Amino acid sequence: MTPPPEASLAPASDRSPARDHVPGPADQTDDLILPAAQVFDADAVRGRLDAACRDAADAKDIRAAAVTILGDAMREGRDAIAAAFRADPMNAWPTVHAYSHLTDGIVTSVFRIATQYIHPLANPTEAERIAVLAVGGYGRAEMAPYSDVDLLFLTPYKITPWAESVIESMLYIFWDLHLKVGHASRTVKDCLRLAKDDYTIRTALLEHRFIDGFPPLETELKRRLCNDLFKGTAAEFIEAKLDERAKRHRKQGGQRYMVEPNVKEGKGGLRDLQSLFWIDKYVHGVESAADLVELGVFRQAEYDAFLAAEDFLMAVRCHLHLITNRAMDQLTFDMQVEVADAMGYVDAAGRPAVEIFMQDYFRHATEVGEVTRIFLTALEERHVKREPKLVGLFKRRRKVRDGYKIVNNRLAVADEAAFLSDKLNLLRIFEEGLRTGLLIHPDAMRLVAANLKLIDDDMRSDKEATRIFRDLLLKHGNPERALRRMNELGVLGTFIPEFAPIVAMMQFNMYHSYTVDEHTIQCISTLAQIERGELIEELPVASRILEDGVNRRVLYVALLCHDIGKGRDEDHSVVGAKLARTIAPRLGLKPGECVTVEWLVRYHLLMSDMAQKRDIADPRTVRDFAKAVQTKERLDLLTVLTVCDIRGVGPNVWNNWKAALLRGLYRQTARAMEDGLEALNRGQRSTEAKRNLREALDGWENKAIKAEIDRHYEPYWQGLHVTAHVDFAELLRGLGADELRLKLTPDEDRDATRVTFALADHPGIFSRLCGALALVGANIKDARTFTTKDGWVTAAFWIQDGEGSPYEASRLPRLRQMIEKTLRGEVRPTEAMRQRDKLKKREAAFRVPTSVVFDNEGSEIYTIIEVDTRDRPGLLYDLTRTLAADNIQISSAVIATYGEQVVDSFYVKDMFGLKLYSENRQRSLEKKLRHAIEQGAIRAKEA
Repeated sequence: MTPPPEASLAPASDRSPARDHVPGPADQTDDLILPAAQVFDADAVRGRLDAACRDAADAKDIRAAAVTILGDAMREGRDAIAAAFRADPMNAWPTVHAYSHLTDGIVTSVFRIATQYIHPLANPTEAERIAVLAVGGYGRAEMAPYSDVDLLFLTPYKITPWAESVIESMLYIFWDLHLKVGHASRTVKDCLRLAKDDYTIRTALLEHRFIDGFPPLETELKRRLCNDLFKGTAAEFIEAKLDERAKRHRKQGGQRYMVEPNVKEGKGGLRDLQSLFWIDKYVHGVESAADLVELGVFRQAEYDAFLAAEDFLMAVRCHLHLITNRAMDQLTFDMQVEVADAMGYVDAAGRPAVEIFMQDYFRHATEVGEVTRIFLTALEERHVKREPKLVGLFKRRRKVRDGYKIVNNRLAVADEAAFLSDKLNLLRIFEEGLRTGLLIHPDAMRLVAANLKLIDDDMRSDKEATRIFRDLLLKHGNPERALRRMNELGVLGTFIPEFAPIVAMMQFNMYHSYTVDEHTIQCISTLAQIERGELIEELPVASRILEDGVNRRVLYVALLCHDIGKGRDEDHSVVGAKLARTIAPRLGLKPGECVTVEWLVRYHLLMSDMAQKRDIADPRTVRDFAKAVQTKERLDLLTVLTVCDIRGVGPNVWNNWKAALLRGLYRQTARAMEDGLEALNRGQRSTEAKRNLREALDGWENKAIKAEIDRHYEPYWQGLHVTAHVDFAELLRGLGADELRLKLTPDEDRDATRVTFALADHPGIFSRLCGALALVGANIKDARTFTTKDGWVTAAFWIQDGEGSPYEASRLPRLRQMIEKTLRGEVRPTEAMRQRDKLKKREAAFRVPTSVVFDNEGSEIYTIIEVDTRDRPGLLYDLTRTLAADNIQISSAVIATYGEQVVDSFYVKDMFGLKLYSENRQRSLEKKLRHAIEQGAIRAKEA
């Protein structure tokens, strides 16, 4: 076969949207992370391809040879780029250009083989022309290691059989090379017609890049796009892209501070920056984001922030691809650890490397938000984007005060010099924004951010400054809007320096959905919603407390400070209380208020821990909590703070189970404070419970009622609702020696299902029931077990399914069958649960230390064993089995889950009915519990 005429394999290129200069077709190879020949040696590859094609017998052999030669070149190029990038892990742009250069070499080689060897055409007609264009990220010459290769095959008229054959052969080679290719075959006319109604296609065409083929086709496409499609349609394109952006943000969680962000699609991610470039190129025809400085859209410092954010995010994305060996853009927990390590982060100042890395990530995401706001406002001023609507609580616009003006429906500064002459204006502008319901103009935000140095110690101690800040919290009804903007501009961390360390700080766990600063603002937002009466149905107790009246200054300042001590070696509640001791007086609170704020911060987890980790049916729990709180005022404040704190953790953390526990603890504590702590005694509860049961067993003979009441020991009457006592009475009535009875009852107040059991007593019965429930996919939230005087076991479990919803009655037959098999020994939960115990890869990165604590003071008649460790499906069964094997009687279990962490609290006695006072016995039992946890962890890794 005669070799074809010389054709250059040197790839074409375009400019990156974020560089001052990215080389064009002639000199792109100067901007790669390593020499071009090490990425793709065009001359060497061409020589091998020509030799193989000359020796090939047919098209099939040519294709096979091309796949072999190009596959080797592609692997070598990728390995070389990856090695260079790992050695220089922040150098993202030369890396993505290198991947684009490699792909250009592959595409041009395949095109050459298809057109000159497989389907040669000596004298093509005008219709037999084709141009290969790169679109999408490939069109921008921005390719992460596993980015899709998006191609447009452009023809002048309806596609000819020859062109169809060329495209088909190219695609077969691409697929044999295992490239993920997105492709379309269109004429110029097709492109215009389809792009008219489809903005995704229009965007792809906007950033196309010529790769190979017949250049005049690409020139014609560019001319027709500009003249026939883009001209005069800027406004509609902008609105479409902004609408697309809003939908994308909602899909990704709607928050810039989600702790598992999507680097590409999430709020503050690469797609946001790309959207700016698309709009700018559409409106102004620019080829680089650097042009925005010349146009006056960005100042140089803002453009530098744009570049820094883009560099960082692209580096993160490249590392994600290389670590997972696939196109991966979600920065999941397990990936965060590996990416932080790949980018050179190390532990420092008592904080793990992954948290430092993620703090940098969120800071860059914030910068993306700032440059986006600035850019969109510039578009409004050029009248190519609609003005924003009024926000806030006002239906009518209020007149702005002197010193301000309204520009494009935003609050702007009338005179910058006058504004800066009084440094308190750096706070007043946020109050004015809340008062009027106007968004603050980006130019005004620029002015504030550029003059943070004016916020000094004199201003922090100024009474008027603190009054303005307090009013931001207390006066306008939506403080979160001002606080979030102040935080993003650096004002909050500058005015309250103690707040600065938690800005963009991530907590590396599965429990918290937001960064610490965003969590704090979410908590304050919840408090404002309660005050506005928006959560009366969901939060009746907190709503009533606020309606009756509490010290709002104390509550808002305590919420602002409650997590301010995080990120240090010491307990954050202790550190936070110390910091609050200085912050509260500085914000103008009275001495008594400062003491209360400090106490609330120090004990902000007390109520949550008591409600979720202890048995609130035990009078000792309520008594100890009441003694710690001391006053009704503190109880009210702590209750509201606790509710806001839990709801601010994440969108799915608050539920009816937690609500019921907190309501129960609040009401019992309030009653104890009103009637005296002596009202909390078992005897009174027992008498009330027996009376309620007598009334509920309507139709029973007195003799049968007396027998039912007499068969139970005193602990049975504590903490169970009368409906449970009725269920047990009916289950026990006429129960046979070998019979198992159970009943499922919906507990809507707790979003759970109560399952009650009655059966003959067996050794380790509590553990066996836990195992059977786990095997049918039930998550145990709370449990009680009692033995009657005549040898029966009555047990109540509150369970949910894997989604945190009540366990369905339709699953009852399988539950009954599994329990019966477990009790008969036909099913061994340890073995059956092996696959269920398997840790998900996403969760494997977490390190949860195990803690076992014995508490003989928290209950009058039981020892409380609190086990704090990593959660997994078979954990509760392993723990209860270990306790049973050591002759420990379990009366109740309380389970509190915090993401990957779980705290299981067991109320127990020894085989003689006594507390576990012996230290040797405690140490021996702790060793066995730890061994069970360790063996389970090994089993989970091997599953």
